[in-house]
Amino acid sequence: MKKYISLLLLVVLQALLIQTVRAQDKMNIVRSDMSRINAKLGTMMNYNPLYEHKGNYLTADSGYLYKNEIGQEFFEAFGNVVITQPSGTLIYADHLHYNASAQLAKLTGNVKMEDRNSVLTTNYLTYNLRSKIGTYTGGGRIISQNDTITSRNAYYFENTGDAYFRHKVVVRTPSVKVFTDTMRYNGITKNTYFFGPTNIKGNKNENLYTERGVYNTATGVAYFNKENLYTEGSKFLKSDSLYYDRASGVGQAFRNVVFVDTLDKFYAYGGKGVYKSEDESILMTDKPYIVTVIKNEQDSTAQDTLQQANPIEKPVVNKKDSKKGDNKKKNGKEKKIEEHSLTEENSEITDESKEIKVEAKVDSAYLTADTLFSKMILVKDYKPLNLNLDRNGGQVLEDADEDYGDEDDINTPPATQEGTPIEDKGSAAAEVKPTQAPVTKTTPKPVGKPPILNPDEDRKHIAHTLKADSILRQQAEIPKEGHADSVINEALRVAQKEDTTPKVKDSTYTVSDTARTRIVKAYYNVRLYKSDLQAVADSAFYAMQDSMFRFMGRPMIWAEDSQISADTIYMQIVNQQLDNAVLVNNAFMVNAVADSTKFNQLKGRRITAFFKNNNIEKLFVDGNAENLVFSVNERTNRITEMFHDRGARIKVTLENRKIIDYITIKNIDQKVYPVTMINAENEVLPGFIWRPQDRPKSKEDLLNRKRELPKDEEKTETKENNIETEESSDEG
Repeated sequence: MKKYISLLLLVVLQALLIQTVRAQDKMNIVRSDMSRINAKLGTMMNYNPLYEHKGNYLTADSGYLYKNEIGQEFFEAFGNVVITQPSGTLIYADHLHYNASAQLAKLTGNVKMEDRNSVLTTNYLTYNLRSKIGTYTGGGRIISQNDTITSRNAYYFENTGDAYFRHKVVVRTPSVKVFTDTMRYNGITKNTYFFGPTNIKGNKNENLYTERGVYNTATGVAYFNKENLYTEGSKFLKSDSLYYDRASGVGQAFRNVVFVDTLDKFYAYGGKGVYKSEDESILMTDKPYIVTVIKNEQDSTAQDTLQQANPIEKPVVNKKDSKKGDNKKKNGKEKKIEEHSLTEENSEITDESKEIKVEAKVDSAYLTADTLFSKMILVKDYKPLNLNLDRNGGQVLEDADEDYGDEDDINTPPATQEGTPIEDKGSAAAEVKPTQAPVTKTTPKPVGKPPILNPDEDRKHIAHTLKADSILRQQAEIPKEGHADSVINEALRVAQKEDTTPKVKDSTYTVSDTARTRIVKAYYNVRLYKSDLQAVADSAFYAMQDSMFRFMGRPMIWAEDSQISADTIYMQIVNQQLDNAVLVNNAFMVNAVADSTKFNQLKGRRITAFFKNNNIEKLFVDGNAENLVFSVNERTNRITEMFHDRGARIKVTLENRKIIDYITIKNIDQKVYPVTMINAENEVLPGFIWRPQDRPKSKEDLLNRKRELPKDEEKTETKENNIETEESSDEG
């Protein structure tokens, strides 16, 4: 009996609970201008009614209530539908179907929703008044202050200000346009989050591409961390992680950084990079390197470019004069010494050989340093070096030294943004801390019937914008996955392609005041690698205006068995080919003799080499010029004698990589030493140095190994490290 009584009480309680819930779900009519009852349908039509439901007010030109078989209440409204929520949010539409129990509204026809953060317009909106979540799937737009976002599908969360957009998403702001297929947007913080291929196009034709990241439409700050690419005109910057500040025009890139300028045929790689749009500069660190394309008329790997600079074969010398150790030319006249190995057979160049055309090949020169910096400057501000080069030799260098110093100060590398070093902040998405705009509290609108929109003007405006948005989405070009790779690869292809544009400058040619050119500066541990040429220095400078390389701070260059060194070395590229090289102060050329510990040597205050098809054509050694050459018996492969030549100038002319002319000018002193008289004192010239250990062996070696420090600097560095260690120990 007790069991049945308990069951009866439970049924009664459930019935009471259902009645209570239904009472709470019931819609209350506040007022109506007129009502009409349809006895057949069991409905009552109200005209200009105002209904209240759980704090929400619903009004329309007309509407009626009805219930389904289980007692759920529905409201159907027509014409000038307005929903007013306690938060102040207003929703307008032409038609409304409202499920009171679920608080789910389905609005159609010129729908407009206004809240404290944004305005949403569409033709079909599903909105839950309880969770405040809205959805449209047939196209619509959201306007949040200066941001206008249109898409085919969207989910809007009023409480958090978040909106998720899908399919043909287009964002328009005063400064950018965004094109993507998947995006999250927060109307409070103005942060846009991307989860697929996205283009952010600026008003100056600059573009940011990413496949994952966040961009703030108010501040213009972006954090990207997947397949990122920044494009500005002919400049391209790609990286694994990218930070960009549109206001300052500064972008910071991390890991696998690639920078390309297709106009200047310039491209660089590194682990970290900072780009500034103001001066179009790029600062690269963490194993950075740039690539310069050099055209070879012949296979460069089969040649020894610098070896040609050393007259290996001994010139014919008057034996009688050589014994006296004095073979000077009187009255300052030139004395020409014929090379005894030059025969009529190898000196002749037939007409047939002149007609042979060797297909040009392209070789890449890699330049690296601890820090690489490049920027654009006005051509009128660039001061080219005047080395007074003359392919005929020009005036013989007198005793007084000439200053060939570089006016451009490159002793201190440029600072990064605000003078602080770049730091890899890791994954951008994991560390993004979007700027949180202050949330302003909106005073709720007074409860009651809100003002009705101007029907004609608003419907016309909404219809017009929805139609325009539909066309905009149809025309929108949404990028595809892998877009960054395809663009950067095409940019590299263009940068590597030979420029066939004729560069003819006649007497009427003038440089525009706005013309710009690129300069490159390399700091600390500079290394260069080319298949037939390698170099090291403490710092380097390169200007595209005259294609001049300047190596400073213990510079050395190698090719095959040859090494050159000086206080400063200049190399100039013309039409993608090596045109000339100048060694200034303590100039030295060394060539290892095969199967021997001896070295052919050429030294002077200045050495000038002129090239043709990347081969030395003429060589001038000035200022106490000296040449030391060992003669080798070809049959026994043994050294037979040593030739020592001194003068004010030594001039060498080559053709087909053979010496055809050798001239010593002024203050001539020539000696021949038999092998028995060669000793440790006379077999090397003053200032001789040979450091093959500093030479880069490959592109990989170029990036992973630095040159050895001189013993004095090495000791200083070790001492400094010891002092730092002791100080750290004392602090501990």
